[in-house]
Amino acid sequence: DQAHVSDAQVEFENGNFHFTFPNPKNVSEFSMTLFKGHEKEKICALHLNKERVISESNVTYCQTQNSSNSTTFILKNLERKHIDIYTYGLEIFLPPPYIECCLKETYLYVQDKQDCFSLGLVSWIIIGVIIFAISCVCCVVACCLRSKNQKCDSNSHEYNSEYMPMAAVNAAKKPRI
Repeated sequence: DQAHVSDAQVEFENGNFHFTFPNPKNVSEFSMTLFKGHEKEKICALHLNKERVISESNVTYCQTQNSSNSTTFILKNLERKHIDIYTYGLEIFLPPPYIECCLKETYLYVQDKQDCFSLGLVSWIIIGVIIFAISCVCCVVACCLRSKNQKCDSNSHEYNSEYMPMAAVNAAKKPRI
């Protein structure tokens, strides 16, 4: 029987990336390794044989899980510095012959949580400044209109103006007793 290998399934769940590979069929001993970058820096690996499962991780953000059907690499708490190409390697030891192959390359982009927050904060600050500016303009216009109306009202209804004493007035007759 020939060893059979299927493609990986990539999922984003609860802020973590899950890369799940079906275990090769008709194989009793194999290793799966996750590499980062073009230099193929080893991040974590899982070695499986009939007696045991050996998990190895060179970084804090990678964990491995294994079931009877699949092997999963879980990348947690990723930041912008983790953006890179990730490659998955498979080595089949038993049954012979020894086979080594790269299963898949995946480009992983991580957006910083701070970027999302700062973009949201900047937009709210801009909206606040615009609303404040509009409020100030409305207040200035309202004050100007109010003072203009008061000037007009006071000029048109002033009964004790300086011209009042010059008006013709009938002399009051004094009663003679």
